[in-house]
Amino acid sequence: MITILILGFLFGAILQYANLNKYDVISGLALLENFAVVKTIALAIGIGAILLNIEISLGLASYHIKPFILGGIILGGLLFGIGMAVLGYCPGTLAISVGEGSVDAFIGILGGLMGGVFYTLILPYISPLLGPDFGAVSLNSLTGTNILFFILLIIIGILFILASFRLHKIDLNKDRRWILSGIALAVLNVFVFSSFLENRPIGASTSFPYVGDLIFNLTDNDYFNKIQTPGNWELIFLSGAFLAGLIISLIKKDFKITLLHQNWIKYRGASNSKRIFWSFTGGFILIIGARMAGGCTSGHILSGGMQMAISSMVFAVFVFIGLLVTGNLFLKKHL
Repeated sequence: MITILILGFLFGAILQYANLNKYDVISGLALLENFAVVKTIALAIGIGAILLNIEISLGLASYHIKPFILGGIILGGLLFGIGMAVLGYCPGTLAISVGEGSVDAFIGILGGLMGGVFYTLILPYISPLLGPDFGAVSLNSLTGTNILFFILLIIIGILFILASFRLHKIDLNKDRRWILSGIALAVLNVFVFSSFLENRPIGASTSFPYVGDLIFNLTDNDYFNKIQTPGNWELIFLSGAFLAGLIISLIKKDFKITLLHQNWIKYRGASNSKRIFWSFTGGFILIIGARMAGGCTSGHILSGGMQMAISSMVFAVFVFIGLLVTGNLFLKKHL
């Protein structure tokens, strides 16, 4: 438990260092005004993919690839992007921002817990919509562990790294802390994957249905049995991320109870009740999307991207579509 808390604390500190958990940064991505999050993820995937696959080839770690369940990946990705744009946070960044005093992030967690409970209840009825299941497809499963695999791996990894710096050139935000955060995220994930440490990827969204189902006593079902172990791990991990947000913000003396952030006021006005409603709604949608797809930004896009998983790459595309369309409609056009 202490080890997981420390890993979560490091995760929170890395994101907090480059302000990647902030509402204005994530909503800025939805408006194509701030590329810090996508730059960091691209850099982390590029570096992490090379390091992780070398680690796995040496027998020091294993693949944990999410299955390519077509309906779940597409629908879940779109819903996740919608929820992310409305809420302004990802599942992992919610805990960090709550530690910094963001009330809207706390309300988003409440919405996410209800979304997790709702997903548990509706899963038996929507299961046919989530298929077909093409299995754990990745670059390695398509090529095998051979020279071709490593050549393609290095080429793709370099392309991701180059893409991150290309985005930085066109980004209005010239802060370069994302570089260190991207490298640190890649290294942290490699350590978490290692068989001598946790032997699993970083993740966050499974903790929401896990906690929600415990609260509402929805534990006598196959889905809860499936998510119980990863959900407990992620709860401890996010507790560490929360502590990072709290402790570091107190040390830096920038802890502040906040409901309305700059971008929200700019595009949606200064109504507290509207922010409360949309924070809850965004969290609700976000977690339903994450559970349909089987992961979130950290557990699917980042961890899956480092494994060159096809499901994670496709998920990222549909998340981005949902995020940008919703950002343009919800924020700029005041729906």
